[in-house]
Amino acid sequence: MLPIIFVMPIVQLLILANAATFEIKNIKFAYLDNDRTPTSRALLEKFKASTYFNVLNVYTSGKEANSAMLNGDVDVVLNIPSYFERDLRKKKGNHLGLTINAIDGATAGVESVYVNQIIRNFNKNIRVDLMQASDQLPQQLNIASIPSFWYNETLNYKTFMVPGILVLLVTMITLFLSGMNIVREKEIGTLEQINVTPIRKKQFIIGKLFPFWVIGMGLLTIGLIIARLIFDIPIVGSLALMYAYTSVYIFVVLGIGLFISNYTDTQQQAMFIAWFFMVIFILMSGLFTPIESMPHWAQLITEFNPIKYFVEVMRMVMLKGSSFMDILPQFLKTLLYAFVMNGLAVWSYKKTN
Repeated sequence: MLPIIFVMPIVQLLILANAATFEIKNIKFAYLDNDRTPTSRALLEKFKASTYFNVLNVYTSGKEANSAMLNGDVDVVLNIPSYFERDLRKKKGNHLGLTINAIDGATAGVESVYVNQIIRNFNKNIRVDLMQASDQLPQQLNIASIPSFWYNETLNYKTFMVPGILVLLVTMITLFLSGMNIVREKEIGTLEQINVTPIRKKQFIIGKLFPFWVIGMGLLTIGLIIARLIFDIPIVGSLALMYAYTSVYIFVVLGIGLFISNYTDTQQQAMFIAWFFMVIFILMSGLFTPIESMPHWAQLITEFNPIKYFVEVMRMVMLKGSSFMDILPQFLKTLLYAFVMNGLAVWSYKKTN
């Protein structure tokens, strides 16, 4: 258990915070330039200058480009038609062919947005150039917006992910340790000896769960230190408020772990059941995908997901500086969850005198 307690949280936080991202980069980009004019070359330079695209090759035929996409060599193929520049000058418009590998629909959607954004910006610039070349004055006025990004000024994805991954680590470690705890006593045969002692059931359960509550709080401390020193994640809100909520949340996780251990006979069974529920809780917590995008029935199920509330609270307090009144709904639901799960865990544990 010692490597699980002390090593795994640090390694997972360092790896997951860098690997878990929805940013699409290094998109394998290729093109067919059937025009070969300064305008078409200027458009391609926009893609070469982008940090999102890795311009790999130029093809001379659509069949060759399609074959490369079939083999997985490229993700996006841009087809610039013949007379692209001429039609822009005469007809004031033209069409570009765009082929995207859409096996991963979410990735394809992001890639399409990136491409369209580059083309849209190029379109604005080329329109001004064409108007100046044809002496059509006055020039069209452009309205520019100046965005202000709150809570994550640099748009750093780690700022969004690290609080959620910290929640994940605290939950996993405390759930697995508490789930294996009493099961371990069953396997080595000491649980029967404890059951015939004068110790009361409540005392036994508190003695079993309290060390893991302390470990959970320690994991939160380690995670916050790593988040601040290594990832430079801002901690705007109150540390005391985060610890107060976490202290209640860990009781929820410990209650679930104890409840699982009461109905399993081996550590393998306890780990399997705990991981089964963890996968569901994680995927439906809003950690990786927004809850608002889920079907309505799934959003109703998330109301019974304790990880959802912890993720919300950590992001609200760390990034927004939310107060206790702001997180009061999540706090009350978590507190109710703690009473219910620990009540079921105590009730399901059978002690014989």
